[in-house]
Amino acid sequence: MSKKVNRLRGMYDVTPDQVWVWQKLEQIVTGILDRYGYQEIRFPVLEKTQLFHSSIGEVTDVVEKEMFSFENRKGESVSMRPEGTASTVRLALQNGLLFNDPQKLWYNCPMFRYEKPQKGRNRQFSQVGVEVFGFEGPDVDAELLLMNWHMWQELGLKNVRLELNTLGTPECRNAYREVLITHFEEHLDVLDEEAKSRLYKNPMRILDSKNPAMKPVIATAPLIQDYLSQEAKDHFSELLAILDACGLEYQVNPKLVRGLDYYSHNVFEWITDDLGAQGTICAGGRYDKLVEMQGGKPTPATGFAMGVDRLVELIVDQQLWQHESQTDVYLIRDKVIPASDAMKLAEKIRQSVPGLKMMVNMGAASFKSQFKKADKSGAKFAIILGEAEMAAGDFSVKALQDRDFGQQQLSYEQMVSILSTATQQ
Repeated sequence: MSKKVNRLRGMYDVTPDQVWVWQKLEQIVTGILDRYGYQEIRFPVLEKTQLFHSSIGEVTDVVEKEMFSFENRKGESVSMRPEGTASTVRLALQNGLLFNDPQKLWYNCPMFRYEKPQKGRNRQFSQVGVEVFGFEGPDVDAELLLMNWHMWQELGLKNVRLELNTLGTPECRNAYREVLITHFEEHLDVLDEEAKSRLYKNPMRILDSKNPAMKPVIATAPLIQDYLSQEAKDHFSELLAILDACGLEYQVNPKLVRGLDYYSHNVFEWITDDLGAQGTICAGGRYDKLVEMQGGKPTPATGFAMGVDRLVELIVDQQLWQHESQTDVYLIRDKVIPASDAMKLAEKIRQSVPGLKMMVNMGAASFKSQFKKADKSGAKFAIILGEAEMAAGDFSVKALQDRDFGQQQLSYEQMVSILSTATQQ
């Protein structure tokens, strides 16, 4: 007897009793993206490893520790995508989407990172990402945040706050980098090994450390606001002015830096306290140099990614939605009625009532057993196909949720009319 094989650690299954939450969430989110004029793209699960090294940055947790990388049969190093921005830039360049033509793009797909699984964090996780190219001003950054805001409202989420910051231009970051190094060099005895490894490569990442022992030295670190150019200050101020005008509340967090090297100017996170340590449900920012870093012409760009898994957890934990029935009608037949007659009728009804969700009882069973299955399915109506109905040419329709309707004998046309109304409710 073969040994049972279970799924890999950090991966997950989505069963029929759960998948409806994912479907409804994706329908709401992608519906909003469509209303704002964003277009869907799809890219491969596997990319050349160098794509992520050159864009995400060598000194990041993703590249250093978390990528699923291996050699293919030609000896090339390939990786399962750990995020979507680098792949989007590669797609846009390779398919000629950035020739003097601004783009508003989105994707919805699984990503993969080899990290310790915990609540809100898996090795496979789904992201809806949005990437925008060709717009220099902060108005498009504001549009992204306003879209997020509408998403939370339509999803019914509560207790979600926006934190944002500016990292300035690359010149601002370089000046800030030097003073950060000096500051942390004065506290080497406090830094952990991870911080020391980042000190001369990417000192801003130390600000994102979760090590409690380093909180005092991080709290006294210089702030990037003191090293911003007037251009960077104006860009950030205009973004805040738009959010203020639209009534979107936010908190400026001067220690917010994000974990990937390609960010500049505005960065942000949407955070909830209802998911424990993994409270960021959506994050992003501007990455104006990334297209050029991947061999394209200088192109302003910005975007975000939201964790679908975490949003689903939040919706389920808070019991925000009620499960809607996947069945409108359940067809019950007497044992003496051939299955071919029942299936033929079902197909005729489906063609007469587009959008009708209909189940046909499979196999021979008692009426009692079939009605139990009909009730369990959540159907609004049961159609009972017996010898008398077949002989008379009419149909017995029983309401399973509406006592006033009861059970009625109807012509085919009357039945179709009632079922059509049911699908619209």
